[in-house]
Amino acid sequence: MAPIDNAIAAIELLEPGEQFSYREVARRFNVSNTTLTRRHKGRQSTREAKNDTQLALHPQQEEELVRYINDLTKMALPPTKAMIQNFASQIALEPVSES
Repeated sequence: MAPIDNAIAAIELLEPGEQFSYREVARRFNVSNTTLTRRHKGRQSTREAKNDTQLALHPQQEEELVRYINDLTKMALPPTKAMIQNFASQIALEPVSES
């Protein structure tokens, strides 16, 4: 478990209404005071959570795209980059860039 997660767990173990200092907890766990405060108050999330929300396609949509590519291949139609982008844009309901 990352030190920031340990610090948040320590804060959450405190009794409701019990006084604490973000600065002291941050010092005890050797983490950034600002990051601890933001993360505990829900203003900042982990990088993994941020990366998950920035996916162009949901995993189910990605499976549908793979099925589409496999179907094209079975029909002896090699999928082109443009075909894949068009289909991905249709299932994502928004334009999908080249990346």
